[in-house]
Amino acid sequence: MDELQKAAILLLSLDKALAAEVLSLMSKEDVEKVTMMVARMQDVSKEQQASVLTEFTNLRGEQTTMERGGLDAVNELLQQSLGKEGAGSILDSINQTMNSVPFGFLQKSGANNLLTFIIEEHPQTIAMIMSHLPSNMAAEVLAGLPSNKQMDVIKRIANMEQTSPEVIKDVEKSLEHRMKNTFSQGTEKAGGVELVAEILNVTDRMTNKGILENMDQETPDLADEIRRLMFVFDDLVKLDNKAIQALLKEVDTNQWAVALKGASEEIKQKVLGNLSQRAADMLREEMEY
Repeated sequence: MDELQKAAILLLSLDKALAAEVLSLMSKEDVEKVTMMVARMQDVSKEQQASVLTEFTNLRGEQTTMERGGLDAVNELLQQSLGKEGAGSILDSINQTMNSVPFGFLQKSGANNLLTFIIEEHPQTIAMIMSHLPSNMAAEVLAGLPSNKQMDVIKRIANMEQTSPEVIKDVEKSLEHRMKNTFSQGTEKAGGVELVAEILNVTDRMTNKGILENMDQETPDLADEIRRLMFVFDDLVKLDNKAIQALLKEVDTNQWAVALKGASEEIKQKVLGNLSQRAADMLREEMEY
C-alpha cells in the first residue's frame, strides 16, 4: 500500500466527525487526493486496516468497524468538513478525474455489480478491464470469478502488453452502455410468476386447468403461488351480481363463451343469470361452437 491508500483507510477508520475535522485541516489539493482514493475503495479487509492502524501508534482504544468507501462516503465526509458548496466542487473534480481514465466509471459501482456484467466475457477482456481497476476492487472481481478462469485471467494480466486505445475505448463504451441500460432506469422485469398468472387468467378454462394440474405434479409450490396471484375462474361464484354485471361489460362475449365451456354449472348459471334473456341465449349459442 502506498501512503495515499493508507491515509484513505485511516480516514475511513475514524469516527465521521473526527474524519471531517481532519479533512478541514488539509489543503484542497490533499483533500482531493485522499477523497479520490476513498471514492475508489470498496471493502477494506481487517488485515489492511490493522496494518495501517499499527503504524499510527497514537491511536488508542477499540478499532472501529471498517466502513465502505465510494462516492457516498466521500460526499458525507466532505459535507461535514467543507459544507455542501465546498463538497460539491471537489466531488465534481473527482467525478471528472474518474471519468477521464479508462473504465473510470466502474469505480463508482461495486465489484459485485461489475462481476455480473463481465463474468461471461473472454478472459482477455476481463484481464484488460481488471488491469484498469484499483487493486482492491480488482481483487474482489478476481475472487468472484470461477476458479478455472482465475488463473487464466491472472496470466493474461501478467503478460499483457500495451493495448490499443481504440480497443480499450470500444470495450469501455460497450460495458458502460450495458450497465447504464440496466441501472439508470432500474431493471425492467421480464417473465416471472406474475406474468404467468396474467397469461393463465386469459386462457380458456381447459388449457388453464391442464397447465396448473401438470404443475401440481412437477412443481406444486409454484402452482400454488400462481393460483394465489390469479383470479381463478371459480372465484366468480363469490362475486355479487353487481360485480358480475361489471365484468360482463368489460369482457367480450367470445371470451366468455370460451371460458364457460369448461366451467361448472354453478358458474354458468351465475353468469347467464346476470344477462338479459336475449344476451344469455346468444352466449349459449356461442358456447356450443
